[in-house]
Amino acid sequence: MNGSKDFIKLIDIFRKLRAKNGCAWDKKQTHSSLIKYLFEESNELKLAVKKQDIENIKEELGDVLLQVVFHCQIAKENKWFDINDVIKTLNKKLIRRHPHVFGKSKAKTEQEIIKQWAKIKKKEKKLKK
Repeated sequence: MNGSKDFIKLIDIFRKLRAKNGCAWDKKQTHSSLIKYLFEESNELKLAVKKQDIENIKEELGDVLLQVVFHCQIAKENKWFDINDVIKTLNKKLIRRHPHVFGKSKAKTEQEIIKQWAKIKKKEKKLKK
């Protein structure tokens, strides 16, 4: 299977887990009830990276992705947003915050890029207020 098919299968698994005949535990979860697992999985990933345990890094990244997809499924059920909206938002943010790659900025050094990133992020925060 290619990555796209695997990703679609993952989304479908979560839809089934949360469906009427799905898993009682999964159906009961909310954004709030799941947040502790996101922190737990992130910490497990951090430890795997520290140990440079490649197989465990792969597994823990999957567990972090599980959390993202789970939250997106809950949001979709509430008609707030879905995984595609999250991906589109992330794509736009990455392009916007990398004008030295996707735009006309001349930032070249790591220091210039970090400074530029901070400036863009600060501007975005002001626009959200």
